Amino acid sequence: MSRSRRKHPIIGWTCAESEKADKRFARKSWRAALRSHDQRELPPLLREVSEAFMFAKDGKQYYNTPEARRK
Repeated sequence: MSRSRRKHPIIGWTCAESEKADKRFARKSWRAALRSHDQRELPPLLREVSEAFMFAKDGKQYYNTPEARRK
């Protein structure tokens, strides 16, 4: 595996391993909003219920150095 490289050298900003818990919480609050919304209106979007910048990883960055491209 000494020659393995990342196909897309995009890495998250923080050292958080995963956003799984954040995504679960966002989806849970979205489903609660869907249950309580009025049928005469459009259903709420996921982005209206949760804020992506409150997740553990706060964004992504493009790295183009050979060290960052290694898996």
